[in-house]
Amino acid sequence: MFTAAAESFLKQAREIQEEELRRFASRVATVLQGPEPGPEAADCLQRLHLSVAASKYPRRLDGKFVDLLQAVLCSPKSPEQIQLLCAAILREMSPCNDLTLSCDEIRDTKLLSLVSSVLLAQGNKKAEVSAVGQRIVKVLERRLPEGQSARYLLPVLSNVIRLSPESLTEASPWGSDLLHLLSQPGPVTEVDGAIATDFFTVLSVGQYYTEDQWLNVQAFSMLRNWLLCYGAKGLKPPNSDDKMGMDRSVMSVVSTTSTAGRLLPPKDRLREKAFEYCQRLIEQSNRRPLKKDDGDLQKACLIEAVTIMDIICKQDSSYVYRSVSFLKILHSRISGDATYARALLPIAQFFLNHGKTAAVDSDAIYKHLFTDIPAQLFHNPSLAFEFVQFCKDNTQLFTETSSIFRQSFPNLFKFLAWNSPPLISEFVDLLPFLLDASTAIEIFHLLLDLPCLTAALDVQLRSTALPTSERACDPAVKPTTCLEAFRHPQYKSMFQYLLRTKSAPEEAPQRLIPLRQLLGSLSSSPRVVQCAETVPVLLELFFRVVAEFADARLINQLVVLLLQRSDQLYEIPAFKDDVYRVLSSQLVMLCKLRPALVVELSTEILEFSGTVGNIQNKEAIFSHLVWAVGEYLSVSYDKRCTVEQISRFFETLEAMLFEITQLRPLASTPSYAPRAISVLMATLTKLAARSQDLIPRVSMFLSKMRTFVQNPAVTSVYSEEDLEEILIRATELMNLLKMPSVAQFVFTPPVDVGSTRFQREVNETLPFALRIVTRLLEPAPSFMPG
Repeated sequence: MFTAAAESFLKQAREIQEEELRRFASRVATVLQGPEPGPEAADCLQRLHLSVAASKYPRRLDGKFVDLLQAVLCSPKSPEQIQLLCAAILREMSPCNDLTLSCDEIRDTKLLSLVSSVLLAQGNKKAEVSAVGQRIVKVLERRLPEGQSARYLLPVLSNVIRLSPESLTEASPWGSDLLHLLSQPGPVTEVDGAIATDFFTVLSVGQYYTEDQWLNVQAFSMLRNWLLCYGAKGLKPPNSDDKMGMDRSVMSVVSTTSTAGRLLPPKDRLREKAFEYCQRLIEQSNRRPLKKDDGDLQKACLIEAVTIMDIICKQDSSYVYRSVSFLKILHSRISGDATYARALLPIAQFFLNHGKTAAVDSDAIYKHLFTDIPAQLFHNPSLAFEFVQFCKDNTQLFTETSSIFRQSFPNLFKFLAWNSPPLISEFVDLLPFLLDASTAIEIFHLLLDLPCLTAALDVQLRSTALPTSERACDPAVKPTTCLEAFRHPQYKSMFQYLLRTKSAPEEAPQRLIPLRQLLGSLSSSPRVVQCAETVPVLLELFFRVVAEFADARLINQLVVLLLQRSDQLYEIPAFKDDVYRVLSSQLVMLCKLRPALVVELSTEILEFSGTVGNIQNKEAIFSHLVWAVGEYLSVSYDKRCTVEQISRFFETLEAMLFEITQLRPLASTPSYAPRAISVLMATLTKLAARSQDLIPRVSMFLSKMRTFVQNPAVTSVYSEEDLEEILIRATELMNLLKMPSVAQFVFTPPVDVGSTRFQREVNETLPFALRIVTRLLEPAPSFMPG
């Protein structure tokens, strides 16, 4: 968040006009051409940099001024701050046609780094990236002058690798500062204080960091990219002359520990030495550090070392057999220490990539990763992101090699429950891989219970933090708080089910009803509310994916559960409204997929649609379900549809419409959604058209709607527009029923035309068709014959 002063500066910088910018640049030029640029020049350059950088549109400066900036940048008299600002301005103006910079003759490493950063910002139109890379490599191969440091050049080389890896394939495989033996001015120790002897790494520490140690750290951080660039098999091989140069370069900077090593080609030697180095780091990670910072460095280096070993094994499978037992021992050593949890991810990645090659059973590694880590460390946000990203990157591999991934989805959702919405996009990508016919029902329940899971995780964390003496509970006393309930026998099994680590499809989620009520005290928690906001997105995705593979049995199950679970949601009003909206639209989708379910699930549908409370509390689901009855309860969709079934539905829905439209002598008239009234009228009309004995009952009911909408008690609770729409629809439907054969064709098409384009168009334009019929039966005066 910017301060008011910073906001003001940014606004001025964005709004500065080109002419004003040109005049200001002229003032800056005058200051820079003085005898020796000082504080005034630095202040002017800072303001100019802000003006150039603040706008998303490119700013243009005069060619002569660009030449001046280049000259000041390269002048040995310029202070370092002035050089930094000149380089920053030139980078912001990139690509720049007036640039004449070159790094060919620059010897100072700091200046070379700045000039290179400007050149790399130009793109690669003139092969600048390749030229910069070649120059940096040449400087690094030679002995640097006294006082010069390679530290400034390694970040540049890293950028070259990122921007254009192929540009370095002709250069030497430099990258060995991390591998050579360092000459230290003072004693160097291991992180546990033991004196280091013959092998120095980034985990070898001194009283203070020397230049060589900093270089070592930088070079190690580049090793992964260097291997990916130079070690990849598909890159173009260098010509023989360059290969000789590379051999000489590698021989000069890579430690030679064996005759066999000296005989390896440069690319293979780089892998060999990198592998040995990573092995050494993993061994050093076993030492107990004296300082916390060294312990953090240990863990970071361990993660990087395992990742690099994985890359080396991808490039040369002969390293796999040397790595497997080594990494299995490492896994056994660190798996019990939660502080090393992040390091378990690259180890699992290694066995995913190479387990089949090494013919080893890696299920124990995956099981520990997916069972223990999410359950224990769901509240660690960085680990949560890395863990879910790991799952995303390996979905295909996991589904092919291990069932543990798919079985562990209840555990994975703990990351989302605690860290939503930051992880929502990752789970949108992940959810389709978790879904199949065997997991769909359980995942459906889990999504609806996701905010409840967040609340349970909160209780679990707080309970774990309590002193042991406060964790005891009296089974005879009914718990009054969530913390008390967490260990109470009455609720313990419910918590255990909600917090389960693997799939349990045989369990009944209905058992959580008391727990949902108990956890209601946490429904206003910001974390719970945020989690609840992600559920509608995932629910919509869930139904889209399930629709691609669901059979008749699964669709029927989902419809029944959809109706049941609408009564069993966590008590957050906004959450329930959003879920009802999604469930109602997806109910229509399921009915369109399988219209026969209206007949097959008639008992469940009648029970739901025959409950007045569902109109008041779950109007969206009620209205869509009633619409589906009117649309699909027809012999056109299912030959098992009988007149008796149509009559059963008719009587139930007729009772519902009567219940919500009858006028009682009450102090206040309850208000029901106008949409529900309209849908009930339309569905009753459709059913009557298919069983014409019912037409008189519907017509009589529809004729009474004028009395309903004109009653003062009704007009006091409904808007004029809503009442007018209800009356218009009642009149249209009543008029249509005056022509039973037309009504029957419109609402009940013959079996052989039920799915034709014509019938679909009639259904889609039904309101228009109703108005046409009304116009025919009640013509306006201008249409009457004279």
